Amino acid sequence: MSTTEKARPSRRAALLGDRPGAYAIARHVRMSPTKVRRVVDLVRGMDVADALSMLEFAPQAASEPVQKVLASAVANAESVDNLRSDDLFVSQAFVDEGVTMRRIRARAKGSASRILKRGSHITVVVEPRPEPEATRPKAKQADKQADTSTDTEKEA
Repeated sequence: MSTTEKARPSRRAALLGDRPGAYAIARHVRMSPTKVRRVVDLVRGMDVADALSMLEFAPQAASEPVQKVLASAVANAESVDNLRSDDLFVSQAFVDEGVTMRRIRARAKGSASRILKRGSHITVVVEPRPEPEATRPKAKQADKQADTSTDTEKEA
């Protein structure tokens, strides 16, 4: 690689930046991406405990690999970043298209038709919930009050 080319950012930097959290990726899952996206759309934005319980009882076959990826992301967050699983939520979850295996099915008069066996890559990112405005430190509120007091002094 030459020195003029920019290096691609790491996967963690691309997914999380400098925020705390963790991710997990399952590659080459032998399931159609459209079927997996139906399940992933259900859990995006949910708390981790709620998402895991929903995936456990979901009737779709794609819920099993998504549940495994989510559990892996939670385990990564607990072990690497020392985060509690109670505070985590699914911030990002997406499915990319993986390799497609092409098979042939015999048809009439010696012809053949193609069968596409699709695969997918599942990515789940978990992060701690941001603090609500009411529980944040009051330093910012004090700064706002100082700004308003200087405005009233200028008017006088």
